[in-house]
Formats: sequence, structure tokens, C-alpha cells
Amino acid sequence: MEGYESFKTKIYQFTGINLSSYKERQMKRRIESLISRNKFSGYESYFSELKKNKDLLEEFINYLTINVSEFRRNPQQWDVLEKDIMPSILQKSKKPKIWSAACSTGEEPYTLVMLMNKFMPLSEIEIHATDIDSGALEKADIGMYNEKATKNLPPDDVKRFFLRNGDFYQIKKEVKDQVKFKKHNLLEDKYPDNCDLIICRNVMIYFTEDTKSVMYHKFHDALKPGGVLFVGSTEQIIMPNRYKLTPLKTFFYQKK
Repeated sequence: MEGYESFKTKIYQFTGINLSSYKERQMKRRIESLISRNKFSGYESYFSELKKNKDLLEEFINYLTINVSEFRRNPQQWDVLEKDIMPSILQKSKKPKIWSAACSTGEEPYTLVMLMNKFMPLSEIEIHATDIDSGALEKADIGMYNEKATKNLPPDDVKRFFLRNGDFYQIKKEVKDQVKFKKHNLLEDKYPDNCDLIICRNVMIYFTEDTKSVMYHKFHDALKPGGVLFVGSTEQIIMPNRYKLTPLKTFFYQKK
């Protein structure tokens, strides 16, 4: 299927999403699957319709950003955050600034609220949560999840922080109120600053090595001295010293 280079340029101009930053083979395969599924003849006709059809554009961005998430995903890593990393952060900052980057449909920032509540009252917790996908952020704001999404949570947390609604679990308002959701493009937009903790997990694997390098430098700059970056289970940073980051535990890196 021809026309990918032209499609990348048009998408960047139209949405601000730079497809050149993603691994090409993987991204082309995903987009061409969408084109075929929607019965378009190629990139050009697909883009023409994307400009006019909001639902099609939402589907494209949602498919692009691969919104797969669950509460306390990779639970052993959350145990390390709770037992080793967070107590150290709280020694330096009584009300830490925490950013959940590429937060998808909200499971990660809500997990953070539950974890932080072990150390402080809910009313004192504030999590900044961002994603490029408006549809995912809307779902996050609604806060309704199926039972499978909660499988890694302790039963007491499910009882305490959710309301049962048929086959679904609704996150309670007192948890939702502690998360500020905002649309944000990691490739283009300014990063927050002075963060004590940044969580960006299971996202970097989709980007090229050059793009990752730029983003790790930006994450470094977004952290305050001693701040921590928490990455996904397939995303260990090779030679973190290049970004002035020091390994703390597996998947956790501290700004020098």
C-alpha cells in the first residue's frame, strides 16, 4: 500500500501526531489494518475521510495509542513503588508532585491514589494524568471498569475505592477528585516540571530509539533533583547515565 510518507505529513499537520517517531513497520501494519477494516482503498481516501469524520479520527487515535491497561499492572513493580520508592520520596516532599504520563483510561493514576492513601489522606493527594487520546481520557473521567481490570488489586481496595454497578466497578468520587486529567502529546507538548515521580509505562516500546532518547532527556528535565522515573516491564533504559539518571531498582530511575 503506497502513500505512507505523504500520510505521515498530513497526519502531523492535522493532529500534531508525528508518526515518524514510531517504529515504522509496526505502525504501518496497524494503520493498514485499520484502512482495510474500514474498506478504504488506501492512505489518501482514508485521510480524506479522517478529516471529516470525528468517530473515524477517534478510532484512529485510539488504535494508534494502544490503550491496554489495568489496575496495578505488573503488581510486583507496584509493591516496590509502595515499599521502597514512595517512602523515600515522602521523606523529601510531604505533598509530592506526581505525573502519570500516557495514562490511557485511568487505571494507573487511580492506582496511584489508592497507593498514596496508605501514606496520606485522600484530600491531600493530587495526581496529574495525561494522554493524547481524548476518548481514553473521557473513559478515565467516567471511571467505570470491568472486573478483569481490577484483578491485581487487593480485595480490600476494591471494596473501599469502588462501587459495584452490575458487572462493572465505578471508581468512587473521592478517588476521582484527586486526579486531574489533561490531553497531552508526549512528542510535542511541554512537559510539567519539578515532578517528584513520573510514571510512563508500556509506551516507549512503540517509539524509535532516537525518539526515546529525546523523551528520556525531557523526563530528566521534568524531574526535580532526586525525582524518580518509573517505566514499564519491557522498557529498561540502556545506559541511563546518558540521561543523567541512576538506576534505583529495576524499572526505577532517579535524577542525579
